[in-house]
Amino acid sequence: MNAMTRECPQALIVDDEADIRELLEITLAQMGLSTTNAATLAEARQALATENFDLCLLDMRLPDGDGIELVREIAADYPRTPVAMITAHGNMETAVEALKAGAFDFVSKPVDLDVLRNMVKTALKLNKSAPASATRKKTGENPLRGRSAAMARVRGLIDKLARSQAPVHITGESGTGKELAARLIHQSGPRADKPFVAVNCGAIPHELMESELFGHRKGAFTGAVTDNRGLFMEAQGGTLFLDEVADLPLSMQVKLLRAIQEKRIRPVGATRELPVDVRIVSATHQNLAARVEQGLFRQDLFYRLNVIELTMPPLRERPEDIPDLVEHLLHAISSRYQQPLPRMEKTALETLQQYSFPGNVRELENLLERAFALCDEGVIRPDDLGPLSATSAPPTIKGGSGLLPGENLDDYLARMERKALEEALEATRWNRTAAAKRLGISFRSLRYRLAKLGLDKEEEE
Repeated sequence: MNAMTRECPQALIVDDEADIRELLEITLAQMGLSTTNAATLAEARQALATENFDLCLLDMRLPDGDGIELVREIAADYPRTPVAMITAHGNMETAVEALKAGAFDFVSKPVDLDVLRNMVKTALKLNKSAPASATRKKTGENPLRGRSAAMARVRGLIDKLARSQAPVHITGESGTGKELAARLIHQSGPRADKPFVAVNCGAIPHELMESELFGHRKGAFTGAVTDNRGLFMEAQGGTLFLDEVADLPLSMQVKLLRAIQEKRIRPVGATRELPVDVRIVSATHQNLAARVEQGLFRQDLFYRLNVIELTMPPLRERPEDIPDLVEHLLHAISSRYQQPLPRMEKTALETLQQYSFPGNVRELENLLERAFALCDEGVIRPDDLGPLSATSAPPTIKGGSGLLPGENLDDYLARMERKALEEALEATRWNRTAAAKRLGISFRSLRYRLAKLGLDKEEEE
């Protein structure tokens, strides 16, 4: 151990290469850390048994065993000591394995000192950041509401995820609160004082996606009249939330994978790469594994994003949470409109609890907005909720026939979207500008939807 005082943060460096140990020791000393070195797993275990460490930098391959073994031991016996793995360059399988075993983060050889410093700074914040459960107790707020066992599991997992830098992939149907969960992971962790940047990958035109994510230099292409930092740099030090990541085109998936692995980006038109320090949280309502099998999503990117999966339960599987959600949402709505809080009849609440909610919490909020506007004498009755089906029948629209045999909700919604687009285009003689206006969407959004559904072939011809 060096001669620095005990008030300094303590780091354990475990690597069998003396030059690597020396490089890490010098770098950490310049950051104000005291270090203990170990060349084997046995030496590391002895050090851990005699001293408390704020951080452990651990090589994957050691003379007397695999570093993954020590990752699991530290996660079990010393949970307040974050472990960062030192992996061979390009060995992402090993890095992902370490993250799944409980490692906080990883750094590749040859060690990029900028990446190392950012990682150490984040690790040292870990024990200073309050877990989500503590934050809720302190503020009285409960962003992910519900007393069901399913939501209790979600909140418990979020508490654990907040202490890691491992990529998280959030799955669940539309309207289940995936972005809310992502924000809570960010706000409960060491990056809470840095930006949370959310981007809907399905809403960005493919030709602009690289520039939006990585930025561009002035003059890089027609229309690039100024420099653009890009979303990765906007999220520097914080969290980048990639919503609907399944909609990324394959060409962009390659570049995103490299940015995640190398922790560097190259803005469009730039001559050099820039280091980035962001935590990636992704989400989609689609089945990414199925898209991998279909050749629509890269398997290596899937494994890199899906290190830890968080599944948001649909509202129909937790009807016991509906009363609490209704109370919370009605308070929010009445406060927003500065109107008295309405009362909900018992029969109206029972109607909601019997409904399937294909749109989940987002649909519940919309229903309550409608009921709030229509109710008389400050009382919400079943009729104010609209034509809900107590038997949870499939949704239908004028001219539609509900779910087809073997069709799920996503397939149904895609079919209805295609039908609405085709009808609007036919009604406007395929005038896309007029069709977009008829549908109440932007022209760029219409072009994206046509491309997604394969309806832009006529335009290409």
